[in-house]
Amino acid sequence: MWLNDEHTTDSAINAYRTSLLNACPNHIVIDGLFNEAKLDQVIEQLKQPLHWQSQQHTYSALYVDEAQWQATKTEDRFVQRSVWQREVLTPKTALNIPPHLSSNIAQEFLSFLRGDAFLSLLSRLFNVPLTDINVADPEINTNYFRLGPADFVEQHADDSPGREVCMLLYLNKGWNPKAGGELVFSGEDNNPNSIAPLYNRCVLFDPFSKGSEHWVNRLNAQYADGYRYNVTSWYWSE
Repeated sequence: MWLNDEHTTDSAINAYRTSLLNACPNHIVIDGLFNEAKLDQVIEQLKQPLHWQSQQHTYSALYVDEAQWQATKTEDRFVQRSVWQREVLTPKTALNIPPHLSSNIAQEFLSFLRGDAFLSLLSRLFNVPLTDINVADPEINTNYFRLGPADFVEQHADDSPGREVCMLLYLNKGWNPKAGGELVFSGEDNNPNSIAPLYNRCVLFDPFSKGSEHWVNRLNAQYADGYRYNVTSWYWSE
C-alpha cells in the first residue's frame, strides 16, 4: 500500500480540511502521507542516470528549444529543471538498474497518484469531485522533477482553467536546512509562506486561492548534496 492509513481516517480528513480552509493560500502540509519504504525505492530509481531530460519554460512558451531559450531575456525565463521521462526500459538500459528496481516502481507510483484511490482521497480533502474523465492526457500532469544549483522555478501561478488541486511531494532524504529549495507561496499582505522540501512531505493547495502564486528558492551549492527531487501533480474537477 502506498498510503499510511492514519492520514486517511475521517478525523484526519476533517482536521486537514479545517487547516486548508484557514490557511492563505488554502493549503495543507502532510508529513508522512506515503509509505516511506516504498518511497525509498522510488528515489533510488530516480537517482539512476536514466530518463532525465532538461526542461526550459518561458512566460510565453513551454518546452522551448535551446535556440529559443538563448534568445529569451533572462527576466522572461521562469523554469529550468530536469523532468523524468517515462520510456519503457529497454534490455540495454535495464542492465544498469539494480535487480530490485527493475519493476520500475517510480512509474507505479505515478500511476497510483492518478488512480481512483488517490483521487478519492483528494476529493474528500478538498470537497470537490476530481476526475480525469475530461483530461486529454492525464499522465503528463503527474511527474518527477529535479533541480540542481543552476536550476530555478520563478514566481508563477498554477491556475489553469478547471484545475482544483495542485500537489507537491518532496523526495529529499536528510535535506540540509541550509540547502535552500524551499517552496514559497506569495501569501497574504506580502507575507510569504516558506515550506522546506523535506522527505515524504506532501503539499496540497488550491491554485485559485488568494496568495497561491509561488516560486522555489534557489539551491545553495555549498549545502545541497546533489539534486532536489519532487513529484508535481495537477488535478481537475468534472
